[in-house]
Amino acid sequence: MEQNNISLGNPLAGKPSPSQQEIDEHFMRRCLQLAKNGRQNAKPNPMVGAVIVSEDGRILGEGYHVRCGEGHAEVNAFASVKPEDEHLLAGATIYVSLEPCSHYGKTPPCADLIVSKRVKRCVCGCVDPFAKVQGRGIQKIREAGIEVTVGVLESECLELNKRFITYNTHQRPYIILKWAQTANGFLDNEGKGMAVSSAFTKMLSHKLRAENDAILVGRVTDERDHSQLNVRDWYGKNPVRLVIDRHHPCFEGLDFSKGNEAVLRQIMSFLYINKVQSLIVEGGAITHQSFLDAGLWDEIRIETATAKFVKTGTEAPRLPRDVKPISHEEYDGNVIDTYERA
Repeated sequence: MEQNNISLGNPLAGKPSPSQQEIDEHFMRRCLQLAKNGRQNAKPNPMVGAVIVSEDGRILGEGYHVRCGEGHAEVNAFASVKPEDEHLLAGATIYVSLEPCSHYGKTPPCADLIVSKRVKRCVCGCVDPFAKVQGRGIQKIREAGIEVTVGVLESECLELNKRFITYNTHQRPYIILKWAQTANGFLDNEGKGMAVSSAFTKMLSHKLRAENDAILVGRVTDERDHSQLNVRDWYGKNPVRLVIDRHHPCFEGLDFSKGNEAVLRQIMSFLYINKVQSLIVEGGAITHQSFLDAGLWDEIRIETATAKFVKTGTEAPRLPRDVKPISHEEYDGNVIDTYERA
């Protein structure tokens, strides 16, 4: 076991007797590593990783959900087990970052597969909030006599799929409010657009776009900046481009007569129906303030050019009180601060 763990770069190697919790967390971290490989193509399904471990601590198989409509992480993990190791499954543990599905979709239920393989134990990072799962997979596996442990590295597993989880629990996309400002807190120079981002932070913005499903701006920002809102400086799929414009609505039936919040709620409903799980808002001050006033945000990302000042312009939105800083990064003299709800 020690030789195998050392070859894997196992941080538990050298410890005489790691606890079961330490062992479970170690293999769950591997699940999370694997899951991230599905960031681009698993959507709208969640990113999931799975690892199958023998009683003596050897990894027998592993996999992740590569592409929506194809095999889930558990299917790929079992498929990677060598024929000569199949007999070891009876004493094995399968680690999965998200609860195995229990329903028939584009693929059969993974809970049934786990039961059919007769493993000894199943360890889940977190419960799946999707209405057709929500604990049913765990229940089915337990009823088959397999030991199930839930909640290993739960916060990390939930964070990985925060877009999927927000979409399924709140019936709206995960919303990121994003803006760039001068050192003295202005979005523009006397109402005129200006470059705030550096070449590197612009690339990071395009990376963020590639990781999300849609991007939205207001009419004024669209007319002034003519932003392409694509991922030309990064690899990936362009997000759906949305512009809030009463004269040219981004979809049919948008009713502006009931105020900004009602319009935003209509947009959220439209995006939910169309399975858009994440939205970046890059609009101006009015658009951002409308989202803030409606409580429609999950993350705020602010880029500040620390050496750039203007005399006057459009003031950047003020942070709401219920924010918690989660990261502070510096690139080429610019600072990117990211916040989430406290």
